[in-house]
Formats: sequence, C-alpha cells, structure tokens
Amino acid sequence: MDKILAQLDGLIDRYDELTEMMADPEVIADTKRYLEVSKESASMTDIVSKYKRYREVIKEIAENDQMMRESDDKELADLAKEELADLTVERDQLEDEIKLMMVPKDPNDDKNIIMEIRGAAGGDEASLFAADLLDMYHHYAEREGWHFELIDENRTEVGGFKSVAVMITGENVYSKLKYENGAHRVQRVPVTESQGRVHTSTSTVAVMPEYDSVDIDIDPKDIRVDVYRSSGAGGQHINKTSSAVRMTHIPSGIVVAMQDQRSQQQNREKAMQILRARVYDYYESQNQSEYDASRKSAVGTGDRSERIRTYNYPQNRVTDHRIGLTLNKLDRIMNGDLGEVIDALIVSDQTKKLEQISDEADQL
Repeated sequence: MDKILAQLDGLIDRYDELTEMMADPEVIADTKRYLEVSKESASMTDIVSKYKRYREVIKEIAENDQMMRESDDKELADLAKEELADLTVERDQLEDEIKLMMVPKDPNDDKNIIMEIRGAAGGDEASLFAADLLDMYHHYAEREGWHFELIDENRTEVGGFKSVAVMITGENVYSKLKYENGAHRVQRVPVTESQGRVHTSTSTVAVMPEYDSVDIDIDPKDIRVDVYRSSGAGGQHINKTSSAVRMTHIPSGIVVAMQDQRSQQQNREKAMQILRARVYDYYESQNQSEYDASRKSAVGTGDRSERIRTYNYPQNRVTDHRIGLTLNKLDRIMNGDLGEVIDALIVSDQTKKLEQISDEADQL
C-alpha cells in the first residue's frame, strides 16, 4: 500500500502546478488552454482531497500514539487511545477509497450503448432465448431508469429473434452492461420438446459504446450507401418508398441494414449509429495481442465466443462462470433483477485491477 500511495505524491505536485496555472493571466486569456487545465484539475480534485486527508490522519495517528505511550496523565492517555482507535478506522477507510479511485477509469463508462443479441447454437430455441434475454435487459433498464429503444430486429417464425439490436441510454449504462459481452447458455425443456428432455442452447450478446462523430471519425468516402424498398409489415408507406438503407464500411466490410424507421433519413441516422459502434468495436479487437493485454485484468476477455453465464431453468439457477457466482433465483434475474450479478462483476473487476496496480508498484 505504501508504494501505491507514494505514487500520489507526484499527483499532488501536478495538482498544485495546475492550480497555479489556473491563476496565471496568460492561461486565463487562452480559453482553450484554460479549459484543458481546469478539466485536468477537476479530474484530480477528489483523489487529491482524499490523499491530503489521509496524510493528516497518518500524522495524527503518530502524534496520538506518542502521547498514549509517553504521557503521565492517564486521562490524556485514555483520550489519545480513544482518538487513535477512531483515526485507525478512518485510515483504513481512506486507504480503501483511495485504492478504488486509483483504478483506471474506462473512458467509455459514461456512454450509452448499442446491444446486439443473436440466437446462436440451438435453432428455434436459441432464438426464443434471445427474446428472453432481450426482455431481461429491458426489465433491468426500467429498474435503472434508462431508456430502452428497439432499433433493429430479425424475427423468427416461432416468435424469437435471429438477431435484435437495441439502444440503451441513461446514466453509466456501459459501466454496468459491458460485462454482458459473450455467450449466454440456457438449459431448459423447449416448448417444442414433447419428451420433456432438457436442451442446451446459446445466444450471444454484444455490448458496444455509442459513439458520435466527435469520438470516431469515419471518412465518408469509406462508406457506401444503398437505398431500397422496405419489406415486411409497415403499411403502404413502408413498401412504396425506398426508405430502407444499407451502409457498408468498405475497409472493414461491415454492413448495417436499417428499415425499421418510417423515413429514409431516420434509417440513415440509426444505421450510422450502429455502424460507428461496430467499426470502433472491429478496430478495437483487430490488434488482438494488445487488446487481450489491455483486458487481462478485466472480468473475462469480452470475447463473443466466451461462455460467460449459464441459465438453468429446471434448477432455477444462474451461474456466472467468470467469477464462480451461482444464484438460485433465475426467475427473478430473468425479470430484470440483475443488480447482484452486475455488482459482483464490478467488484471482481476492481479487485483484479487493484492487484495489478499493486504488482506494478512492487516492481518500481
């Protein structure tokens, strides 16, 4: 812990430097520079305040310890002993808070997300499970006060989804749902099974941060746009006009087709939102060795093929394989009660990252 905290001395020096810069007339006159400095300073304020208080507490602990051991006044020594106990508790709390604040923040944590769910292994049953996962995330979003919008769907004849895409917007959406990336396995008796046998099927979930044109710059020359007449339900309007849009990102080969919105412009906007997320996700995972290294301390790899969780209906059990968590309340989880699972994943992720920070500090 001492080595970790020692790294904060340099942070305080930088914070003091930034404070001086914010009072410099030349910096104040340069609006862009001032905003950069003030933003960097604001990002440090909480941890600097905690660490300064921590140093005060350490000093007070030493003073009270000395007073307790050396004072001839019993009443004064007892008072020092009492204060020492309170200060020790505060020190431990501050250490825990500081360590958590030192965990690198994922720059995408505050972003909204685009989530894609696909029926994978298991045919019709996999598509039905994809629909169940969609309902689960919808209920969870409602509990969190988030907005849940269906933006693309490819339904099956049995009422499931070959694929479905939604946009979830609200506070800290990505920070909580990023752990849902991967393969979700279900074990249950399908509605089409006449012999009562338990089948195993799989659906995959992809969680991508929503990016705008400021976050990711896609050259318009790299995008081919095709328009065509929409098919399926939607009335006369949807079939008589070329409102459907297909966007192809030529360098990566990624294709997004959108026909669920009423106008071509709306379909263009939605298609572009999904395309940005998919293109970023594609390039993020291209450099696999660097990608894996950056995620080695995270919960799982985030790989779509990684089996992350099993939903066992006969035993009303959900198991998250990454952290070895088993809960016998599948019915509640499928109804959106995901909080306990996600909180456990966050704690595990933070713990592993703290261990990594400690290992790096030991090597200094």
